[in-house]
Amino acid sequence: MKKKRESCLLPVLVVACLVSIMGGSSLSSPILIGPDKAYLNSKVVFLCRSPGSPPPNTYELLKDGNHLVATSNDLQDNQSATFFLKISVTSEGSYHCRVTAGGNLGLSGTVRLQVVIPVSGTMVTSDPDPPILYEGLRLTLTCDVTKGSHLSYTWFYNRQEVTSSPTSPLTPLLLWPVGNTLVVERVTAKHAGNYSCIAGTRMQTNSRFSSSREVMVRVKAYLSVPQISFTISKEGSSFCGNVTCRSSRGTPPVTFYLFLDDKEVGSDVATESLVAWFPVAMVPGRDMGTVRCTVESDAQRLTSRPLTLVVVPVGGSPKVDVEYLYRVDSKMAAARLQCLLSLGTFPFFSWSLNGSLLLHPSEGDSSHPSHSLADGGRTLFLTEITLEDSGYYRCRARDSYDVTSAWVESQPVLVQVTEVSTTTIEVMAIVFCCFLMLTLAGGVACVMRMLNRQRDVVASSEQRARAANERRFSEHFCIIPDPLPLSDITTRSGVKQVDTSCVDNDVENQVELMTHLKQLRARNSEL
Repeated sequence: MKKKRESCLLPVLVVACLVSIMGGSSLSSPILIGPDKAYLNSKVVFLCRSPGSPPPNTYELLKDGNHLVATSNDLQDNQSATFFLKISVTSEGSYHCRVTAGGNLGLSGTVRLQVVIPVSGTMVTSDPDPPILYEGLRLTLTCDVTKGSHLSYTWFYNRQEVTSSPTSPLTPLLLWPVGNTLVVERVTAKHAGNYSCIAGTRMQTNSRFSSSREVMVRVKAYLSVPQISFTISKEGSSFCGNVTCRSSRGTPPVTFYLFLDDKEVGSDVATESLVAWFPVAMVPGRDMGTVRCTVESDAQRLTSRPLTLVVVPVGGSPKVDVEYLYRVDSKMAAARLQCLLSLGTFPFFSWSLNGSLLLHPSEGDSSHPSHSLADGGRTLFLTEITLEDSGYYRCRARDSYDVTSAWVESQPVLVQVTEVSTTTIEVMAIVFCCFLMLTLAGGVACVMRMLNRQRDVVASSEQRARAANERRFSEHFCIIPDPLPLSDITTRSGVKQVDTSCVDNDVENQVELMTHLKQLRARNSEL
């Protein structure tokens, strides 16, 4: 019985010991106030308050459990204690306050302190480096710092903030920053420009930021296949050719090479454009060989089509081809005259009206404002055909590179205003409608005729069938024109004598015959 009492008192003793160790429960929990973030090497203040605790009180600031940081005694009933700390790298952790008053203990809640390293030395690095790349490649920009922690990042493209908002003007560029990186999976020419970033730490007070310098991103375009052409000019009594190599797309600098009969005869580095010129020897009427040009960049090498260096002098008999142009109302509006030349690589054209020369644009303004030249003077447009524009037109041509070359001239062609207009659209529509109505009427008549013919065929078939039925009936039965009344067949005294022409013609057969005749007549009347 004694052992049982001792076992019951054991838990009570344990609880009493714990209460004595904790200092009792009559002291209310103190309150610890302090920052959650602090810059390295800065000073912070922790305030521990214990309202309702009588002096003397002992305040202890503890870190990460039971590591004592500082102690303060309250002998004047201030009911609070202030702790000043200088932040170092090891200052980060969880802090709480322990208050001892009259043998009782009180523990506050914890305050988590993070040590923030001020940001500095912000810069933008790129992959590839330097940030020069071709269209379609991947670009990665990184916002790096020399020092700093607990950072946030903001990106700028051409000094405009890059955000994930769908209403941002930069949204079509698909610039999506993730942390301190900005990735473009497939760059285009629109991604070229200046990029920068700002790294910083946002605090309730005294936020700090550091911005980088701008980094210029260049996006290079791939080259297009070069086009090759040549011209000729006369210098004194000799001639000189000029071969032009040109790419319509690409990013300089590029290098052009000229090959004559598969031998390199020249090269040129284009630093600001995509065109190069090469002088070559030229003699009109002679084949000077085949040329090609090649354009080369740090990523491509493309070659043009071959071109034969042959200059054919102007010759033959030109011919003027006239085409009239009409308005919607079928009124003559303009005319186009083309000078067709059989021979000549570089012709120069000239036009005349009734023997009066029409000036070429290179020679001055035309005396006829309604005349317009195109295709190097090969085509003459008469934008208005009036009585003044009517007459005989001629074209002539010579070599453009030699002002002393002879002219070749075409035969005159008459161009005049005619009062005869083509059939209007309205008349054509009426004629088409009439033709359509006649076609429909003819079709209806044909259908009616076919239906009538089919009806006649059906009627004749019915007549032939009826005649055949009568013939088959006459082969098996006697035909009596008018059936006799039954009173004439059977009388009181006996049977009258009836003229018979068939075998076994008795009264019973006549009754059956009359019945069949009635059915036959009823069927014929229905038909």
